This record gives sequence, structure tokens and C-alpha cells, in this order.
Amino acid sequence: MKRAPGTAEILWDLSPPVDASAPVFPGDTPFSMCWTATLAPGCPVNVSAVTLSPHVGSHADAPLHYDAAGADVAGLDLAPYLGRCRVIHAVDARPLVHWRHLEHAAVDLPPRVLVRTYDRAPIDRFDPHMAAFAPDTLEALADRGVRLVGLDTASLDPADSKDLPSHQVARRRDLRVLENLVLDTVPEGDYELIALPLRWRGVDASPVRAVLRPWPPTA
Repeated sequence: MKRAPGTAEILWDLSPPVDASAPVFPGDTPFSMCWTATLAPGCPVNVSAVTLSPHVGSHADAPLHYDAAGADVAGLDLAPYLGRCRVIHAVDARPLVHWRHLEHAAVDLPPRVLVRTYDRAPIDRFDPHMAAFAPDTLEALADRGVRLVGLDTASLDPADSKDLPSHQVARRRDLRVLENLVLDTVPEGDYELIALPLRWRGVDASPVRAVLRPWPPTA
């Protein structure tokens, strides 16, 4: 939890740091950076070039990630990524987050639900035993009007899944997805979520700087 510089506003930053040590899904493209220009006589600026998978760090999956005919990130409606959400704790609910892990906080759900499964998220290593959603849990959330789901792991499905049943529920129910969030210090409750994806055409995901503010928002 942080206070925004120069204000009394409280922000919870849900995004892990991203550099060359940031974990990636096995086989994915890690983060790398080089300087294409540096401050020097005759050069007034530093300019960097970055290479990475759009799934590094906190990110929004577009339907294109799991549906050949799905929308890319540039085609996403931004409304699901901004507004009231609920953080629900399901710490150590492995290997799958079932409805029983969420139902204690599932009365009158807002359109966005973020689930914490780690006591402390492993921001410096990939966890092959990470928690994932059971497909029927996503069905139950969608049945209750949820439009966006988020998780503090790298995937809606287990790391070794080949058929991705929870991703297929997200496709069929038109759910929006946030992954690799850091929810370690966020108490259960309702917040305002801000996690806008970049307008990248033809791309299957986008980094987001995901933050929470107190709910209801102050004027």
C-alpha cells in the first residue's frame, strides 16, 4: 500500500517489478532491454529498446490468446478494467480454486473479482505448482455477473495443462483476465480497480500497471 506522491490518496500497487530477473512461463520470451541512445555530447536523451512477452509481469490476456478468432488487446472494451472490484483471499487453495474457497466473500459480487492464492507471491521465480481456477468456479462467477477475473499466478489453468479448460470457460463466457498480480498486502474487500491494457494491434496480451484505490472513490 502506498500513498500517491503529493496527495493523501491510498493506492495498492498490484504489479510486480519487471526486469531481466522477472519470471516467465517456460518457453516464453523473457524481458531484456538495451540502450539505443545514451546521454552524451551530441545526444540529449537516453532511449531504450525492450523485448519481452506481453505475459511478463502483471498483464491482461486478450481472447486472441486462447481463441484464434478472438479479439486482440487493441479491440478490448476498457470498461471491465476500471471500476469496483472485490479481492477475495483463497491462500493455499492449491491446486485449484474451487467455489468453496470463495463463497465466504461472494455475496453481491461486483463485476470484477481478484483472487489471492499466495501468502507471498513469488515475483523472482516461476512456480510450476501455482494455483489455478477450477472451470466451474469461473462458471459460477460468470453466473453472478462477474466480467473480469484476476489471479496472483501466471495462468487461469495449471502450468502443465494442455487443454486449458478454464481459459475455454473465459472464452465462452466472455470473461476478461488479469494474471501475475501481487495481492500480498491487500485485505479482503471492495476497491476501485485500474488496470488498463495497451492498445497493441494484433497482440494476444498486454502489460498493465494494476492498482487499487479505496471504494467508494472519494470526490
